[in-house]
Formats: sequence, C-alpha cells, structure tokens
Amino acid sequence: MPYTADKPPLPESPDELRARIPGWGADLDPADRPQVPRERFDLPTGAHWDLPDPQPETYPRERSIEHERLTPVFGTAQPPRGLSGVIRRYSYERFSEARAAHWLLLIAADRVDAAEAHLRSMATLRPDNPITQTGVLSEPRRHPVASRRGRVDVRHQVLDPLIVAGPWVAGALVAVAAARAARRRS
Repeated sequence: MPYTADKPPLPESPDELRARIPGWGADLDPADRPQVPRERFDLPTGAHWDLPDPQPETYPRERSIEHERLTPVFGTAQPPRGLSGVIRRYSYERFSEARAAHWLLLIAADRVDAAEAHLRSMATLRPDNPITQTGVLSEPRRHPVASRRGRVDVRHQVLDPLIVAGPWVAGALVAVAAARAARRRS
C-alpha cells in the first residue's frame, strides 16, 4: 500500500533483481555501508498514522498512471484550465512518466498556458507590456556584449530576440490585418 509509514515490500526478491540487473544491491552488505553503525530503525518516527489523511480534492487532479492513487498532499495553486489543462490531463491519462511523449505534452501545455495568459491579459485594462516585462531594455544598458561572452549557448543567442519579440510581432500583425479587414467591410 503506498504512502504508509512502513517500508513497502520489494516486488521482486533481491536474488531475482541481482540476477536480472548487473550490480544491483551492491550496498546491501552492511560491511560496505559506512553509516551502518549509526543507522537505526527502532527510533520513533513521530508519525501518528499508518496512512496520512488525504488532502481534500476540490477538483480532479492529474495522477500518473504509475500510481495507484493520488498522493496525500498535492499542489492547488494552479488548477488546470483551458486548452492547457486538457493537454495536461491527456498526458497524465494516456502516457507513463517514463515516456518522452508525457513530458513533451507537458512542455507544450506550458507553452499553451503562457499563450492563454497573454491572451487573457489583452482582454484586461492593463495588458502585458513586453518592453518592460521581458527585460529587453536592460539588455543594452548592462554590458550587452560582456554578459553574453563565455556563455555555453552562443549559437542560440541569435534566437533570443525572435523568441521574446516574435509572438508580440505576430500578434500585432494579426491585429493590424483584422483592423484592415474590419475597415474594408464597413
């Protein structure tokens, strides 16, 4: 049973694991472990439970398919919402955490969430300001060449302006095209 105070049993015996995985259990011999004289398992843990009380789940949370149930404590600061939430749920329901597809979908969901946040800010009275909030103005003021010298990602530095300004320029072009189309219709 997961998340208990007791150590869970191994799914395979140490002999089976040693036969299947070369080098498995190299630290099982107490003579090879320097902490053995000080290591004690008879001390009280202070836990007053066998299984901790689960945190209330106010909305469906993502749960890896490797786990039997949701962990007793989980984050609630950013509930999944919108298209990014759909992508995250699909990633957790469909793919194991050992698959690249799981993580690539989560990265894509982060990018979609960022785009959703930018779109939400455009609908407010105080939209995002890409000039002041991305640090573009501090780049030329604070040693622009010296700060880039010695960096590992020299080949990718030419992409920095494109990544920072590209979505804003594309959004401005779409807005201008929409305004022109609306003007022609009227």
